[in-house]
Amino acid sequence: MDERRNVTKAAGQISAATTGSRILGFLRDIILAKIFGATGSTDAFFIAYRIPNLFRELFAEGSMSAAFIPVFTETITKHGREDARRLASAVFAFLISVLSVVCLAGILFAPYVVSVIAPGFIGSPEKFSLTVRLTRVMFPFLFFISLAAFAKGMLNSLRSFFIPALAPVFLNIAIIISALFIAPRFSVPLMAVGLAVTAGGALQVAVQMPDLIKKGFMVWPVFSFDHPGLRKILKLLVPAVVGMGVAQINIFVSTVFVSFLPGGAATYLYYAMRFVHLPIGIFGVAMATAVLPSLSEHAAKGDGDGFRDTFSFSLRLLFFITLPAMAGLISLAGPIIEVLLQRGEFTARATAETAYALVFYSSGLWAFVGARIVASSFYSMQDTKTPVKIAALSVITNIIFSLILIGPLRHGGLALANAIASAVNFMVLFFLLRKRLGRVDGGKIIRSFFRTASASLVMGLTAVSAIRLFMWNENAATAVKALVLAGVITLCIGVYALITYLLKSEELKYLLNLILRKRI
Repeated sequence: MDERRNVTKAAGQISAATTGSRILGFLRDIILAKIFGATGSTDAFFIAYRIPNLFRELFAEGSMSAAFIPVFTETITKHGREDARRLASAVFAFLISVLSVVCLAGILFAPYVVSVIAPGFIGSPEKFSLTVRLTRVMFPFLFFISLAAFAKGMLNSLRSFFIPALAPVFLNIAIIISALFIAPRFSVPLMAVGLAVTAGGALQVAVQMPDLIKKGFMVWPVFSFDHPGLRKILKLLVPAVVGMGVAQINIFVSTVFVSFLPGGAATYLYYAMRFVHLPIGIFGVAMATAVLPSLSEHAAKGDGDGFRDTFSFSLRLLFFITLPAMAGLISLAGPIIEVLLQRGEFTARATAETAYALVFYSSGLWAFVGARIVASSFYSMQDTKTPVKIAALSVITNIIFSLILIGPLRHGGLALANAIASAVNFMVLFFLLRKRLGRVDGGKIIRSFFRTASASLVMGLTAVSAIRLFMWNENAATAVKALVLAGVITLCIGVYALITYLLKSEELKYLLNLILRKRI
């Protein structure tokens, strides 16, 4: 089986597991929206939830993958499994030590953390107090999710992808059960949901243990902080925290700005980003996760041609899948949110405001996912410093455009600023990678991008025309609207497939051959 098939198979497994998680995640959001609506209290919850998630992305999943997987893969490739097991034990001990201190500090200093993350809440004592309490309840989530990311890194390096990608399902299950059955018993119902977040993090660790035992990597902490592999990981970790966490840093910037907007704005941005995270998680994260071990192996062996081919193929295939998703989200933002969220306390106004943000966020989808592949290429070469320099540029770009756009576009301006910053991040990283490698099949990538973008544009226009043709009725039953929306999406998929076929898309041809080969 060639490397392209390895990457595609791994990405397919991750996408399948992630799809299940995202579906449950949307069910979770539907339930939360119906029960709690979009109010000052939900703003408090989502900002408190964002705090451990920010630290998770910076210090756990993103940076852990970027620093740990290349070194762990190199150790297995050059020194064998026993050395890799010793390295994992040292990393495990280090994580437990640091995470315990960080979580304790986060709980003790929660008021100061909230003051920095959401300074606009200081003027509203009740909202500020609730955010602090929720932050303290959810901060231990960082401890568990970091250990889950460590387990995921080991399993991904060992080419096991499905179970680690499936683990987030249990977080969504915990939140759904809590919202429906436990929250009504609490005087502050959202506190029960906060406790469920922490419990869900612990479940994500537990579900990966059987697979680690099966692979022979159920490690125990060994406090050997002078291990050379650990020192190499730590050397890569600090810049990876900034480089891999660009998206989260930019979201943090948006959080600071949105705290000064009227109640509900933070909730609109949260739900809009949730919709954008669906294709990012199913396709962008899946491909980046699948390709990192392969790129790391090519880098460890010094196989430049294999590295370039894997990178170019992964990026082209990713754009082929995500550009039509971007066009669909922009064209059908209102109907999608209306069908999925508008019920109970989530009003028509909340739908309109969330759709407004979704259009702007979606415009940067191609850059969100593309940057993950390019960043993974640098990390696979154990270069975490280059993305740091570009991260600084991206954050500055986000701040500047947030200041410019928040006035005329309100929360939509913050979403657009985030999209612009991501585009800058991707384009500069891509240019530097090309300079580093000499060539990256740039001509083939650009031709594929514009071919795919053209087909996506026609598909998006088809979506807008079809919704108008069916005379979308906001007062119709949800089931009727869901059927109409499903029909329009099916039509759009058919139009996109037809146009890319007529344009002789190599990516479509590859996917069709892969599907037909499986059926034979």
